[in-house]
Amino acid sequence: MAPSRIGDPTSARLYSRPYRGVASRISSWLARGDLREHRDLALYLHEYTAAGIVVRGVVGILDVSHRTDDPGEAAVLPHEGVRTAQAEQLASRMRQMRVHPAPILLTYHAPDGVSALLDRVQSGPPEEQYDDHGGQHHRVWTITDEALIAQLREAWSSQQALIADGHHRYAAYAELQGLAEPGDAAATDFGLAMLIDQDDTPLQLGAIHRVLPGVNLRDLRAAAESVGAEWTAGSRDAALGRLGPGVIVLSDGRGWATLDFDTSAGPITGDVGYLHDRVLPALSRQPSRVLHAHQVDAALKRARPGRDVAVLLSAPTFDTILSSASIGQLLPEKATSFQPKPHPGVLIRLLDAARLEKSRH
Repeated sequence: MAPSRIGDPTSARLYSRPYRGVASRISSWLARGDLREHRDLALYLHEYTAAGIVVRGVVGILDVSHRTDDPGEAAVLPHEGVRTAQAEQLASRMRQMRVHPAPILLTYHAPDGVSALLDRVQSGPPEEQYDDHGGQHHRVWTITDEALIAQLREAWSSQQALIADGHHRYAAYAELQGLAEPGDAAATDFGLAMLIDQDDTPLQLGAIHRVLPGVNLRDLRAAAESVGAEWTAGSRDAALGRLGPGVIVLSDGRGWATLDFDTSAGPITGDVGYLHDRVLPALSRQPSRVLHAHQVDAALKRARPGRDVAVLLSAPTFDTILSSASIGQLLPEKATSFQPKPHPGVLIRLLDAARLEKSRH
């Protein structure tokens, strides 16, 4: 996409209803030069810089046509639950739009040698280099050398990667593959993905906090103590000072408390898993819904004495999430926040182009 469109909030509306009209909009972008199509077989090394953090990853298409129920056999590991209806709706949108608007983000521990191969790619000038409308800096290299691609494929052949962002899109890829029409496999057997080495240019892991409407601190204390957690009331500073693995902070905007639990007992799903799997089910009165907030201040702003409680969580480590996912233990939806994400539009995949490409061979 043209740099002026990437990171522009108005660009998101170009993928909005009516979804059937997106294909014609894409045709007009191509005609105007707002979108440039690359048809040669390639991988892409995409480096982006956001708020001073540099991340690089390899973008390509991921084969989603093979399935396994054994996480030990899986190449891609989801770590959060998804809403089936949302994944089905997203699959329907992509089917009508005929496009993957952005790659899912996968992260992993790369084997020895991969970083050096990517350094070699970056020793040459990038094919694209620009600052987008939203302030991210992007550099993109096209990888067409067959020997280099073969080395990367060999290095990746026995690796497992964790989905950092795009759980619903990954589920939608599976939905699309299941709905494939004859002759459409080139579009539906694959999904756009970006593979990032967590040891090389790591994504930063943050917590996603909760707000529980219709719940008070007294209810939460009874639930927590009934499952063996230790409840300690205190001041704001004392509570926030203890926030960390195994210690959850709760506040209704007036009262403050910490909830301590044994992190070595039971499934390794971290603080957010303990909250959803143990504490919330023990409540005598369930929250009307669970709200999410990426920032502490945003969560506390919604807390109200005696009515709504903010639950502050610490971020899990990457290896904790990977260990959990590798044995099939999923965290609740919106359990983690991997940042920074690239603005959508740097690399997209046109599904009709994939079908046309197959028909040419």
